[in-house]
Amino acid sequence: MEKINRITSFSVDHDYIVPGMYVSRIDSDIITYDLRTRKPNCDDFMDSLTMHSVEHMLATFARNSDLSDKVIYFGPMGCRTGFYLLMRDTSNEEAYSLVKDILKKTVDHDGEMFGAARKECGNYKELSLESAKAECARYLEALLEREKLGKADFKYDKE
Repeated sequence: MEKINRITSFSVDHDYIVPGMYVSRIDSDIITYDLRTRKPNCDDFMDSLTMHSVEHMLATFARNSDLSDKVIYFGPMGCRTGFYLLMRDTSNEEAYSLVKDILKKTVDHDGEMFGAARKECGNYKELSLESAKAECARYLEALLEREKLGKADFKYDKE
């Protein structure tokens, strides 16, 4: 039987992860950020509507930012406790600044939900700008709280 290696994200002790922004892995010039919006395994998972809505808003704002040419991917975690952001040739501080900026832009957005038309999305009826705003406000507050505590260091807590 072929040897299967444990992937990086399964090597992190999820009992100690709290909402924050972490470096999940580095592959050459690409950094995978773990944007953890919820504490794992606490039965406080994002519902599909919220996760889908946040994805539309943050991916659109990220790909329209000053760092758009460095954004490789933005998408949800299957466990529904956060998102992955893959960036090329950026510092952690640049990525963190981008994340805070796009969260704030989502919270303050007065326009329509991005990608909410049948021709733009395979599940366009399951989107809510209000759900995206609420989740982004919650996550931004968590990031700013970690910042105040001096824990915005992109490292997973060990205990």
